[in-house]
Order: sequence, then C-alpha cells, then structure tokens
Amino acid sequence: MTGTATVVGAGIGGLATAIGLRRAGWTVTVLERRTELERYGAAFGIHPTAQSALDRLGVGDALRDHAVPYRDAHIRTPDGTSIARLPLERIERKAGRPELLISRPYLLDALLAALEAFGDVPLRLGERVTGLDAPAAGQDLVVGADGIRSAVRTARFGDRSGPRRIGTVAWIGIADFESPVHGETWGSGRFFGMTPVEPGRTNWYATVPEATTAEELRASFAGWHDPVPRILDATDPATWIRYEMRHLHPALPSFVSTGAHRPASSDARSAPVALVGDAAHAMTPNLGQGACTAILDADALSRALATAPPGPAGVEGALRAYDRERRRSAQRTAFGSRTLHRFMSTERTRLRDAAVRLLPG
Repeated sequence: MTGTATVVGAGIGGLATAIGLRRAGWTVTVLERRTELERYGAAFGIHPTAQSALDRLGVGDALRDHAVPYRDAHIRTPDGTSIARLPLERIERKAGRPELLISRPYLLDALLAALEAFGDVPLRLGERVTGLDAPAAGQDLVVGADGIRSAVRTARFGDRSGPRRIGTVAWIGIADFESPVHGETWGSGRFFGMTPVEPGRTNWYATVPEATTAEELRASFAGWHDPVPRILDATDPATWIRYEMRHLHPALPSFVSTGAHRPASSDARSAPVALVGDAAHAMTPNLGQGACTAILDADALSRALATAPPGPAGVEGALRAYDRERRRSAQRTAFGSRTLHRFMSTERTRLRDAAVRLLPG
C-alpha cells in the first residue's frame, strides 16, 4: 500500500525509515528539531544483518565505500593480557561477510544522499515537535524516530517509559593514528575500547563511574597498556564527547499505537504511530547495536507497510506485523547490552576475568 507519513527525527533511524517508506511509494516528510544534523565522529559497528537491511534500502554500496572490516579484536586486562577474542570471526563465517565499522558522518551522508535522490522528500530542520497534532495532520502515519527523549513516544504512550541513568559516564573520540591493537580493555569499574574507523585513525570509547574533565579521564587510565594512554594524549580534548549513559526503562509494551489506546490527557490526533530506534528501545552502547537496531526497525517497518493492503486496516495490520518482528528482538538486545554493562563494569574483576577466559575463541 501507499500513504502519507511524517517521520519525526533525522538521525540514522529516521532517515532510513524515510528512505524505506519512499521506496515503497509513500509520500514522506521528515521533521528534525536541530538546525543541522549531528555529525560527530563516533564509529558505528554495522552487523551483517543490518548491512543486508541497508542493501534493501539501496544504501549498501555507499556504506561499503567508506566502511572498514572489523576482524581481529580482543578483550584485555589493563596490563595488556588478552583473555578472550571478540567473536568477529564467527560472525563473518556465519554471515559470509564481516562486521563493518563506519564513521557516523559517512553513514549519515549516505542516507541523506539516498533521500535527496528522490527529489520530493522535504527535510525540515529546526522543527520542534511537542505533540502529535501538527505532525499527524492529514497523515496516515507518524513515525517517532526522535531519540531517547522522544516527544512522539510521550504524546502517545505517556511518560512511564523514559531515560534512566545507569551511573556511568561515557567518553568517545577519534585519534589521528592507527592503533596496533583493537578491542576492549576491562578494568575495575571502567573499560576502554578501540576500533578501526578509517585509514590512519582509531575510534575510541571509555566509560568510568565519574570523570568531569579530560585530565580526570586520562588519570583514570594512567598505567594501562599501550596504546590506551597514548590515544588519550594524542586526541584533542576539544573533540571528545562526554555523556551520561542512559537507557529506556521500563521497556515499552508496544512499539506501535493505532490511536485507540492513548493517555486520556493527550490532545493527539488518532493517526497511527510507530516508534523506531532509540525512541523505542534506547540502550547502553556495550553491544554496539544501537545503529543496527534502528536500521533493522526502519527496514522492517517499511517492508510491512509496502506489502499491506490499502486503507486504515492495512496500516494497522502492518504496524502489528512490525511490532511482532522487532519489539522482542530489540528489547532482548537492549537487555543484553545493559547486562553486559554490569558485567564489564564490575569491581569483582578476578571472578569476571575468569569467566571471560572460558568463552569460546
């Protein structure tokens, strides 16, 4: 079927959803509250399943033009001892292609180029959505892709589910040299990760219970194995990004609403609503699956709507199919990521490291 849709949010999930809907013949408008898109240089890991979804969206070749394979990475202790290998070889063997890493600006540009190629999908920047009346007016569907603080989610589902702190501060950056090793180093209550991102550069991320300045972060990893201190010394702190880690809690009972069940106080119109990405299942970054789940959401929603019969009943059926395909899978991933965060961040390192050593290579 075809119809009209407003996509609220122009991040990875929102742009991918807009592309999928437009490829299915829908008339789409994208609203973004920021006056320019976020282009900070974090790296995304793109699992083979998400690569296949991007292929279906027509963006796979652009992804591969700028991505690098992720093939050899270890879990280490702060002194540099390898205690396990990340399962990258198994992923590649099973899928027939490797996990890929790509800088956020490259993926964002690939999605924007695909959207702009249609020539008829408005992307309205600086449009702050506070309810559903405006985005739902005259539309067959509203897609909430507006992140962990989603206004679309709150307007339709209420504020029971929302951002919850987990008590950890995360930092990310890109160093202008290639690390000789990749993977993660797990210490007591903190960890440090390094991945390739493009030739001559290394993506890094670090989490600590508290660190408010670059000096405090460097002190937290002083004495750790090379090149951890060297990466922090070689990266301009002005380019570092610091944020308090949050996740969406409690898990939503549904990613969709047909308008029949919404908060009594809401003035939202009855247009059906679907949530994708962080608006539906924001998670900690420990499994590196945030971008992947958003891409898979976009692909699943677009496929369900493309094959639905015309009319409101068709939209409702497609949304239910989307929810069946994605909600439990995405929420399992979010739960697994949160559980892994607790495991990685424990101060009982001897027991944890002994358990990690038992993992298959």
